[in-house]
Amino acid sequence: MQESGPRFFDVHTHVQFAAFKDDYREVIERALAMGVWMVNVGTQKDTSKSAVEIANQYKEGVYATIGLHPIHTSKSFHDIDELGPSFAEAPAVAKALEDRSAGKGETAKGFSGRGEEFDYNTYKKLAEDPKVVAIGECGLDYFRVNGEEARKKQKEAFLAQIELAKDVKKPLMIHCRNAFSDLIDVLQPKTYNPKPSVIHFFTGSKDDAKTLLEMGFYFTFGGVITFTRDYDEVIKMIPLDRILSETDAPYVAPAPHRGKRNEPAYVLEVVKKLAEIKGISENELQGRISANAVRVFGLS
Repeated sequence: MQESGPRFFDVHTHVQFAAFKDDYREVIERALAMGVWMVNVGTQKDTSKSAVEIANQYKEGVYATIGLHPIHTSKSFHDIDELGPSFAEAPAVAKALEDRSAGKGETAKGFSGRGEEFDYNTYKKLAEDPKVVAIGECGLDYFRVNGEEARKKQKEAFLAQIELAKDVKKPLMIHCRNAFSDLIDVLQPKTYNPKPSVIHFFTGSKDDAKTLLEMGFYFTFGGVITFTRDYDEVIKMIPLDRILSETDAPYVAPAPHRGKRNEPAYVLEVVKKLAEIKGISENELQGRISANAVRVFGLS
């Protein structure tokens, strides 16, 4: 790590996604020039592999996670900005791209994928790379889930990734949507060996946050906090030593960039809003977030 360390830290982004296929180097260099370090988060085998490959192109400041997102554990909606036209569902992608170019609405932005089985050995090999700082994006997502069988597959993949995190001694990067009760049940000490881990873009209740705080988790917040007040009270409650910043690029660009493709450099707007909500200076929060990220990802 360079002597001065990062000024800002985007702990959850996806510059390896298809949305950046033509300019990911420029996007990364733009962020690094502003003092923004980043973690590119894997969502399935291909995006995990590419996150590791990109991280290894940089001596410092660019890291990766590897994992299987819960929505990819069974047949589900896939976003073209994530997987792109090279993904195995080529005919569906081609049709979706054709519809999208014709302006045929929201459904034109994606296609239905077949789902992926979690291959422990494949992911473990990726996880052993020194530039991999966490396992995930893993967890539970019941927003688009269809039935108990799909929920069961999500839990099985999540449990396997918890075991992998224990095996390689790295934290988890957790995604949770509409499933916090089940998530907390899974993360009880009997299952989860409590190593500091990250709840990406927390959307749960204050009670959920209190429980997860007691269990040692960190919490990220992204661009949505710049244009809604829905998360202010939870953010005020979470201690400074547990808060992290993210973009989740290419999605949910913060104000004043709404409607554009998000990118790691825009994490500055997230930090600005977090500092305003917490009632402290941006400089102080920058330092606290960077120290938190270095600690949780073992970069010191």
